Amino acid sequence: MEYKLIRSKRKTLSLQIDKNAQLLVRAPLRLSVKKIEEFISEKQNWIGKKQEFTKQKITPKSNYQAGDLFLFLGENYPLKLVKIGNPLTLYDNFFQLNTQYEPAQAFHWFYKKEFAKIALPRLEYYSQKYDLKFNKVRFKAQKTRWGSCSAKNNINLNYLLMMSPMSIIDTIIAHELAHIRHKNHGKNFYKLLQEMLPNYKKADYSLGQNQLRAVFIS
Repeated sequence: MEYKLIRSKRKTLSLQIDKNAQLLVRAPLRLSVKKIEEFISEKQNWIGKKQEFTKQKITPKSNYQAGDLFLFLGENYPLKLVKIGNPLTLYDNFFQLNTQYEPAQAFHWFYKKEFAKIALPRLEYYSQKYDLKFNKVRFKAQKTRWGSCSAKNNINLNYLLMMSPMSIIDTIIAHELAHIRHKNHGKNFYKLLQEMLPNYKKADYSLGQNQLRAVFIS
């Protein structure tokens, strides 16, 4: 497996997939190449998923032509162009875009509005059921993160998740809420996540494979 090795005065190994889907390995100055590559070998499944997901994100942008496909809750819908009505509307089997509006802004407006309708009730449900009290919640578009939980228990969620299936939205919401009790990714964190979502591993894998083409509306 090809990788770029970056050595520094650090004590631990870390792996990172950059925006071009290249594997970056950060390692201590004196750690042997053999141990580095053994670590890479152990993480091959994780690396493969992250690289595949990154490659999907660098798909060329849509030109917003009639018939172009856009995702909503994991399903593709073709685009229809009109000159009346709301900036963007989703009907039973197609998106309708009013061409008098800037198309990327119309999609962002639509996804954010619809995501709030779905995400807020799910946040409240998991928060109350598992006694995970969050402070503030913000929805914003990000190219590299699907969610985060701050030290003050403020939750950030990427509203472009509106393109993904509901199982993935639930996974991200549960993941960030679990950080209210456990600020790391240790054994207790995953035990809580497993309790909240028994099938979270399957959904997490789907997130890596699903074509969340955020670049289409950037």
